[in-house]
Amino acid sequence: MGLKLLTIIFCAGLLLQGSGFAKENYPQRIISLGPAITEELFLLGASDRLVGCTVYCQRPEEAKKKEKIGTVIEVNLEKIIALQPDVVLAASLTNPKAIEKLKNLGIKVIEFPAARNFNEICSSFLELGRIVGRGKEAEEIIKTARNKVSALTAKLHGLPKPRVFIQVGAKPLVTVTEDSFVNDFIEFSGGINIAEGIMYPRYSREKVLEANPEVLLIVTMGINGEREKEVWQSYKALKAARDNRIYILDSYWLCSPTPVSFVEALEIIAGLLHPQNE
Repeated sequence: MGLKLLTIIFCAGLLLQGSGFAKENYPQRIISLGPAITEELFLLGASDRLVGCTVYCQRPEEAKKKEKIGTVIEVNLEKIIALQPDVVLAASLTNPKAIEKLKNLGIKVIEFPAARNFNEICSSFLELGRIVGRGKEAEEIIKTARNKVSALTAKLHGLPKPRVFIQVGAKPLVTVTEDSFVNDFIEFSGGINIAEGIMYPRYSREKVLEANPEVLLIVTMGINGEREKEVWQSYKALKAARDNRIYILDSYWLCSPTPVSFVEALEIIAGLLHPQNE
């Protein structure tokens, strides 16, 4: 079925259903273009309205069974039109041209910018809750997550702060700046990011060796974690290598957090930074 015919069918559906949704008429056919958005819809109890998502939407397990409409960056427009969504929820990595095309076709698109910290993760989640009519549920989930973060930081208060380096890229070597929610994982876990204060995430092994972190975290974001770990272990003067405190973390688990999974990841990282406090 061609794109032109699918467009006609979709537009006809809009004429019958209305071009938008009122406060009391929340979207019933939702497409998610981001893994975190998809997982959050399940947390909010709105998964039954999710008619499509990306191939990277793998959590929870039920998300794998949903219709796939492309990747996080590139989407299949014909497939989206055929699913006749009330709304498409776009992530920060969604191709801007694809978003523009969807809007030009009369499809309602709501864009969620990349969260820079835990507070913005919570704010984005609350906005999603309001969009799908689950505002109260979102508030309760956020309240629980914030309480757990507060309890953890209080528990770690006063403990020595280990110096930490997080690697998210290999060629070139890339880390996280303060303007990233990943940095919150370090700070809330009672650690010190050795890249604190830098403006750009590109780093060098020389700088890492000079700072000599006590803990080194490797995020498997398109890199071979085991291989990178071997490279760092070859630097015998590196404290993290000497003390066997180089850890590999799953990028999917770390880089697309909901308020709930943020807390789960935080608890694990805190355990790596302060094993004596477990």
